[in-house]
Amino acid sequence: MKQKVAGGLFWKLLENGGSQGVQFVIAIILARLLTPAEYGVVGIIMIFIIIANVFVQSGFSTALVQKRQADEVDFSSVCYFELAVALALYGLLYLAAPGIADWYDICELKAIVRVLSVVLFPGAVISVQTAYVSRRMEFRGLFLSTLAASLIAGAVSIFMAYRGYGVWAMVWQQIVYYLALMAVLFFTVSWRPVMRCSLQRLREMFAFGWKLLCASLLDTIFNNLYGLFIGKIYNEELLGSYNRGEQFPKLIATNLGAAIQAVLLPAFAASQENTEKVCQMVRRAIRLSAFVTLPMLLGMFAVADNLVLALLGEQWLVCVPFLRIMCISYCFWPIHITNLQAINAMGRSDIFLKLELVKKALSLAALALGMCFSVYGMVMLKAMQDFLCTFVNAAPNRKLLGYSIFHQWMDVMPSALLSAVMCAGVMAAGLLLGGLTPWLRLLVQIGCGMILYVLLAWALRMESFCYLAGVVRERLHQGSGE
Repeated sequence: MKQKVAGGLFWKLLENGGSQGVQFVIAIILARLLTPAEYGVVGIIMIFIIIANVFVQSGFSTALVQKRQADEVDFSSVCYFELAVALALYGLLYLAAPGIADWYDICELKAIVRVLSVVLFPGAVISVQTAYVSRRMEFRGLFLSTLAASLIAGAVSIFMAYRGYGVWAMVWQQIVYYLALMAVLFFTVSWRPVMRCSLQRLREMFAFGWKLLCASLLDTIFNNLYGLFIGKIYNEELLGSYNRGEQFPKLIATNLGAAIQAVLLPAFAASQENTEKVCQMVRRAIRLSAFVTLPMLLGMFAVADNLVLALLGEQWLVCVPFLRIMCISYCFWPIHITNLQAINAMGRSDIFLKLELVKKALSLAALALGMCFSVYGMVMLKAMQDFLCTFVNAAPNRKLLGYSIFHQWMDVMPSALLSAVMCAGVMAAGLLLGGLTPWLRLLVQIGCGMILYVLLAWALRMESFCYLAGVVRERLHQGSGE
């Protein structure tokens, strides 16, 4: 199991990093060709698409991974059911498109909603394909598929943006990505749907999955409430700046979170009867994810202004405050993700749903209070709410696993303190290098931050650093032996 988890995590991180790395480069090129207002228009529509995708993709896919014995009938039944749900939701979005355009007073939204909503259909199939990948840990095929889809979609979007298609370049980027990913997965993943559908199997999985669906729906709606309100109360240009500022830290946190979720959920589930073993795995996951994630997020906080100037240009400087606030907010994700996956693996989706209800009450309170301040105050309160939610997510595992939030923060604290020292050093280096160009200053800051963090971790003999170094040495030894 240890080798399967390590190998799966390697390919999952490579898949996320490769795909998101390509998409990151494409986003930088598109940012040079498009305006914040155009990004904001697509950002509004993507909120509705993301929420609709929750109905299509959530609940059943996790149930497929968690189920002890899942065969071809289970996977095919879920696939056909999710396609039916996608059809119903597409019809709803098609009819709602004029109302959405009127609400935001952007007439172009009507056509964009009706075209972009087609991604729900390949999304339904992809969710089953990725569930099959997670269960069998065939992450190498997923890596190749997402990389290929990202390259194809990126080429299309850049060409269209260069030719002056504006927001439609990003619309077709999403459509081509989903279609290409679904098509390539059929060649790289061994699962194929069969002509069988069992309502009984669906009912059995629904008993577990409906709670996760409700929890995911609540989480998605509340995570996108800020975008909905910023787009309505302010304007699409400020929404585009908020989305762009969130994109950089989210790229780091969610990729690691997705890797943890995809790889550790089946590993946790396989050991769910051994509480002590699950606790050890959860503790290791929190330590390692904090050790890797926190220096990247706090390092990005330190170089935010140079990062935006070098990559996006002066027109995007307005997103720097958003970027820094969201770097702090996403620092709490290692605790969030790992605790929730442990609860899912233990088969306690009822607790998962209760946690989401509590967190959404906190989110509503933070949003209502934030609307009394500026848009920056609103986002700062969101970061504070994310911090409070770490205590909510960790509370059940004190009883389930004997792993309290106090012990979790003690495991995270060495990486947090080391990252804070590194952040201060990188910011000081930026001040000393004020005469350099943004690109050169950014490169020097990143290099100084990496060297400082690794040297401090080595000098202090940090447990996570020694563990990762041991894994690397073992891999290199195995490679040389072969």
